[in-house]
Order: sequence, then structure tokens, then C-alpha cells
Amino acid sequence: MAEAKKKDRGLWFREMKSELKKVVWPNKQTVVKNTGTVLLCSAIIGAFIWVFDFVSVSLVQMILSVFGA
Repeated sequence: MAEAKKKDRGLWFREMKSELKKVVWPNKQTVVKNTGTVLLCSAIIGAFIWVFDFVSVSLVQMILSVFGA
């Protein structure tokens, strides 16, 4: 039973190695460009969330002050 698991595991690693050889890895320029795009999109989404949070908190505080809570 243990021998079968070892063979399966060895086969899995050999197949994984052969598949990784087929991968076309991006060059440095592409990686830098994609990283910049991800960082920019993350910053924009973060800014939208921050603005939405600020407006929401302000509205809730205004509503609570109007009703005297």
C-alpha cells in the first residue's frame, strides 16, 4: 500500500515537472507592466472604498445628530 502511494507521488512530481517545462514565462517588462496595473487598480479601488466609508459614516452621524440619538 505504501509503495503504491510512493509511486503515485513520484508520478505526480514527474508530471508536474514536465508541465512546468511547457509554461511560457513572461519577460521582465511584462511582469513590471502587469504589477503596475495591479497596484494602480488596487489603489483606485481602495480610494473608492475609503470615500464610500467616509460618506457613509458622515451620513450616519448626521442622521443620528438630527434625531438626537
